[in-house]
Amino acid sequence: MDFLPIIKTLSLALPGFLLAIVCHEAGHALMALRYGDDTAKLQGRLSLNPAVHYDLVGTVIFPMIGIMLGGVPFGWAKPVPVDPRRFKNMKSGMFWVSFAGPLANILLMILSAFLYAFIYTQVPATFGLKGQFLGMLEYSVFINILLAVFNLIPFPPLDGSKMVSTFLDYEAARKYEELQRYSFIFILILWFTPIFSYMIRPATMMGYSLINFFAGILG
Repeated sequence: MDFLPIIKTLSLALPGFLLAIVCHEAGHALMALRYGDDTAKLQGRLSLNPAVHYDLVGTVIFPMIGIMLGGVPFGWAKPVPVDPRRFKNMKSGMFWVSFAGPLANILLMILSAFLYAFIYTQVPATFGLKGQFLGMLEYSVFINILLAVFNLIPFPPLDGSKMVSTFLDYEAARKYEELQRYSFIFILILWFTPIFSYMIRPATMMGYSLINFFAGILG
């Protein structure tokens, strides 16, 4: 096996990947605190330190499999603890706490697109690390799009399903959450079929359109 492409992908994609999953979980923790639940804060999860959000499978094993298969790192961090009973407004709190993770990824995607366009248009080609910085930011754009779209899928236990549950009555929400027993099969279907690539394509096109938009303004 040629390890050079793996090392290259790892070096370019790892910063964006770690920032994406850490900000995703910190976003959940910050929004929970805003709605009155300090559980995550008390457990040290309101932090951008990757060590406190680390998950062996989601942060190391799964991303490495993705890279070794020639793709980008895809994974997750340890979910932050949330106690909805402590929210000032339970339905509103659950919706926004659930949305805060994908929202953090969307904001990071926009920031990465802007920085890509800035470096592309404003940094001279004589700067030796320009290509590497552009590569890292391009990975960051794509990884954050990937995580945002995936987590917004309304299938339990993903964030999108928790957002949908806030609009359902108790009985409907309970039956809806029972779909979680099929989550592993659902993820396998997304992983081994082109379905997810079709789902993410419009968002990817939007991300690169955003880079072009910023480049047009800065150029």
